Amino acid sequence: MNKQMSLKSFIEGLPKAELHLHIEGTLEPELMFAIARRNNIDAFFDEYGSIEELKTAYDFKGLNDFLDVYYKGVKVLKTERDFYDLTFAYLKKAHSQSVLHTEIFFDPQAHTDRKQVEDQVDFKTVITGIHRALVNAEEKMKISTGLILCFLRHLDPDLATKTLEEALQYKSWIVAVGLDSYESEHAPEKFKEVFKRAREEGFRTVAHAGEVEPTEKRLRKVRPTEYIWQAIEELHVSRIDHGILSLKDEKLVKVLKNKKIPLTVCPLSNLKIGIVERMEIHPLKEMIDKGLRVTINSDDPAYFGGYINENYLAAQRAFRFRKEDLCKFAKNSFEASFLDGTEIEKMIEKLDGYMNRNA
Repeated sequence: MNKQMSLKSFIEGLPKAELHLHIEGTLEPELMFAIARRNNIDAFFDEYGSIEELKTAYDFKGLNDFLDVYYKGVKVLKTERDFYDLTFAYLKKAHSQSVLHTEIFFDPQAHTDRKQVEDQVDFKTVITGIHRALVNAEEKMKISTGLILCFLRHLDPDLATKTLEEALQYKSWIVAVGLDSYESEHAPEKFKEVFKRAREEGFRTVAHAGEVEPTEKRLRKVRPTEYIWQAIEELHVSRIDHGILSLKDEKLVKVLKNKKIPLTVCPLSNLKIGIVERMEIHPLKEMIDKGLRVTINSDDPAYFGGYINENYLAAQRAFRFRKEDLCKFAKNSFEASFLDGTEIEKMIEKLDGYMNRNA
């Protein structure tokens, strides 16, 4: 067995956590078609005549192009069973890739605030289906989970507040709130008040920032890292999701390093939507070299061509990471999680044992 194959096998068995995963982004084409048939969604089949035709739409030209397809896909999800099947399918995949703990994003507003009233799904249906799958997976596969409610930044902040109010009756099911969707024209600071309320309710906070540069017209001469700064200073986040523009600002790098703010990086996602042209020029390696706490994740794997192991492998091949480097990513993922200290220690013990057996 050559060295590359050995490292592939090492990655496959490496205990790890996944912290940047959109559950709606795990909707594989085959499951999407099956659910569309089950729910008799004729409009979906008018748009996509076959799985092959759907896959041709995955040639994304950028983040917004991807999101346009993504929001079309989620419309097939209608019932509690749909959300259960979606979530459980991902958890089976994660378990098969040695994920011990995963913190899953979900976008309730992508279902509750759909443009057509007949397409809307109530919050209870969405979260109950997801939660039931999380519980069953923990029982059957012993995979630890957490659920993060994300607000859609292209919608009015008042709708985010309404969503938070709906979520409070399911408070024990949710570990944090986040911010995602079309980044470039929607500043984190718009959501300052709803994030403040969420923190007062005891939720942790995270936000997508620094994936693409801001383009808001009202922000004149805005720095490329403006939204990362806002996420830290206005939303008081525990983690930055993506954050790959951080290197454009040395002061920001120092803040991220000194405060040990983790960045949940998604290499294949960045490649697939054209943020980087080749994996070899991805900022991942430089981020590590500068001492940033980076984790590797899959983002929306059904659309971006790989789950967490494929992301680890792509990064390893691009930068010739050693086993020690890969273990560092895995350790970062546990330390950056919202698990309590005792659980983190248990996870790291399993990681250390794996490393000792496979050094």
